Amino acid sequence: MVFPVGDDNSDRRTFPFVTIALLVINVLVFVVLQGMGQNEAFTMAYVQVPKEILTGTDIVTEPSMKTVHTPQGDFEIADPGLQKTPIPPWMTLFTAMFMHGSIMHLLGNMWFLWIFGDNIEDDMGHVKYLIFYLASGIIASLAFVLLNATGEAALTPCLGASGAISGVLGAYLVLHPQRRVSVILMRMMVDVPGYMAVGIWFLFQLVSGFMDQGGGGGVAYSAHIAGFVAGMVLAKPMSMPSAREDADPLVVLRRSSLDDRLRR
Repeated sequence: MVFPVGDDNSDRRTFPFVTIALLVINVLVFVVLQGMGQNEAFTMAYVQVPKEILTGTDIVTEPSMKTVHTPQGDFEIADPGLQKTPIPPWMTLFTAMFMHGSIMHLLGNMWFLWIFGDNIEDDMGHVKYLIFYLASGIIASLAFVLLNATGEAALTPCLGASGAISGVLGAYLVLHPQRRVSVILMRMMVDVPGYMAVGIWFLFQLVSGFMDQGGGGGVAYSAHIAGFVAGMVLAKPMSMPSAREDADPLVVLRRSSLDDRLRR
């Protein structure tokens, strides 16, 4: 995998207040409200559950042991059960967006948000960027709900900022495909264009989602893909005119030197 460590921010015009605020909120929710992931009662009360969203009914289940099927084999895991949700079920589309399943889940999401979010905030302005972030996350969550609407999957909880951050990456691909991104590739630090850094990530989501369609991998790849596509679609309409005009072209067409000589 290509792991990004930074990008070119030399032309950034504004301070990323919203990106930093989102980082702080996600960390505080995980540390304080989720108790570093140990407060399962809180997490399972505010997590997003497809059946709850579709029916508008709060569902409470008992703790149990479940078998998870993965490419590495079957594993028995403890299911703490769904807890009583003190808010309307549809609001968990928002609350789940700010919770995470583990410290690595949190750190991975926040790292990508920190690297790529400031550029998109600069392109859209603070308010539009916040709306864009939330919209991408909700679209990603709804995709997960619709693809897990029946059977046992309808009670599968989903949480994390991955869908919204996938939207940020999709917007980055549209607006900054040629921007230099520093990545770690095969133990080497190299600079690659944005379309390569983001494109490889998206390809990984597609392949992983296909391999995980049997269920049980624990990662909502469908939400990642839906958020990414939503980000691509919303990127230019929600960007400022100057950002749209300055957006990098994904493909640059140039005449060959032979064609130029023939024309002369």
